[in-house]
Amino acid sequence: MIKKLFRQMLISQILSSMTVSLCMLIDSMMIGRFLRPEALTAYGLTTPVLLIFAAIGNMIGAGVQVLCGKATGRNDFEGANACFTVSASVCGAVSVAGAVLCFVFARPVAIMLGAGEDPVVLRLTVDYLRGFIVGAPAFMAAQVMVPYFQITGRRSRLVTAVVCMTVADILLDILNVTVLPLETLGMGLASSVSYYVAFAIGIPCFIGKKALFRFRAKLLKKKTALRLLRYGVPTVVNQLSLVAFVYLLNNLLLGVGDTRNGLNAVAAYSVITTIGNICYSFGSGVANVALTLSSIFYTDKDRTSLRTLVSAMTYYAAVIDVALIVMILPSAPFLVDTFLDNPGARQMAITGLRLFSLSLLPSAINTSFKLYFQGINHSGLTQVLSVLQNFALPALFAVGLDLALGVNGIWLSFLCGETLTLLVISVIVWIKNGRVSFTPDAYSYLPRDYGVAQEDLLELSVNDREGAKSAAERAYAFCLDHGESEELCNDVMTCIREVTDNILSHGFTKDKKTHSIDVRVVKDGDDTVIRIRDNCFNFDPVRYMRDHKERADSGLMRVNSRVKDASYVNSLGLNNLTLTV
Repeated sequence: MIKKLFRQMLISQILSSMTVSLCMLIDSMMIGRFLRPEALTAYGLTTPVLLIFAAIGNMIGAGVQVLCGKATGRNDFEGANACFTVSASVCGAVSVAGAVLCFVFARPVAIMLGAGEDPVVLRLTVDYLRGFIVGAPAFMAAQVMVPYFQITGRRSRLVTAVVCMTVADILLDILNVTVLPLETLGMGLASSVSYYVAFAIGIPCFIGKKALFRFRAKLLKKKTALRLLRYGVPTVVNQLSLVAFVYLLNNLLLGVGDTRNGLNAVAAYSVITTIGNICYSFGSGVANVALTLSSIFYTDKDRTSLRTLVSAMTYYAAVIDVALIVMILPSAPFLVDTFLDNPGARQMAITGLRLFSLSLLPSAINTSFKLYFQGINHSGLTQVLSVLQNFALPALFAVGLDLALGVNGIWLSFLCGETLTLLVISVIVWIKNGRVSFTPDAYSYLPRDYGVAQEDLLELSVNDREGAKSAAERAYAFCLDHGESEELCNDVMTCIREVTDNILSHGFTKDKKTHSIDVRVVKDGDDTVIRIRDNCFNFDPVRYMRDHKERADSGLMRVNSRVKDASYVNSLGLNNLTLTV
């Protein structure tokens, strides 16, 4: 079930990871093809500022994934709503204040970014910056909403918002280059409007009585805000490291040959960055799914699910990015020509894109492990790896290889930095385990005593009535082996049999989709805890048992009479029922 859930979340998460980069890609394509060559250089110089705003949005979004994921894993609905209230407030305040400051001080910011040498480039940089920054509140809000959509299983709404945003940006960009004489200002404004379109589509999910997450002013507390920001710090370190590296490379490239050659190199890099951001969205999608799931499973002390998660994220990161590399290598000239109409920068961009693409595979794996480590409470390790991956190691290679190989050495720094980072991760894992091992269990990076001892845990999958009967019988034998009374063993067997029969009768027959049930029995001190998880339509058996107490003959009411506690939560589109016998 975990692997299937991973696949279901992955598509929508990849699309959501493209929220910022899709508009940037479209702008880059239109600017490169329809505006003067200086416009693409101006666009490339604004990238660090755009990444800073994206970093803040990602920080809040990552904080939500961890904080809300942990609250969901504990069935803490008030904690989840407190997280929503605080994240919405922080996002709104920071994005509006930042957008106003950046708009007012756009000219000095553009000069600081390196646009001061050429008056045309300076004007175009200021214009694009002001146009794009108007949409900062919307694109930051879009990033923060994504984990809530994932947790509630509203993935179709997420896909709709991204598609409509993309269509709006394309249409508005076409309007700008064919009708309106606004140049880079119009391009930036087109992106801003498209972000507000996505925001308008997503916001209704958080309004009304049926909304799982709602804004509640009474839950706005400093303690929750500090926890949210603390969980998001690794993402800020990650993004700021990337911003520093982009700034370094822009300056290294400006020093390539004479002034014109340097500007061509920056233009080539802007094309590589734009295409690269889309490519990174695939690895980022895998990593963000890993962050959400690891936060929930770690709180639930579910070692088996974490091990399965490590296997799934590594597999999908590798498969997707190998496919990207195979596609990019032969199509690099076509991709570059799509974005660039500058003969002086064309060949540099083609060579650079091919060399850059080779870094995608180790990058996706590195990013997945970084966010996985963050989900299992190793934020410090995540921050160290972020600095190494996004700045320290590639910067070291960029400076050294620039001296030896020129501009091609700068392009190679991506591959060298990512490869060395992957080696560092492996060495850290091997040191912790005391041996060289490539198994998912080793790379799950969990203490030996984490979770429930294997002898106190029974995990089963159910797909039909024969499987349900077998699971109930095995649970009976499990409890008997742990010295429980025959009465308690019968209660456990009855609970599993009745709940799984109910799911098979009503959940499996509602549609033609493939469904499954995971049963987990844990011996926890004097208690025996049963967790039953299924991927059928939403159904709250705890509420049903509370509202139908008069139906003593029903299967679920027989369960209710045999447990001392029952809790239910629907997270990630899965029904999760926990029974304490």
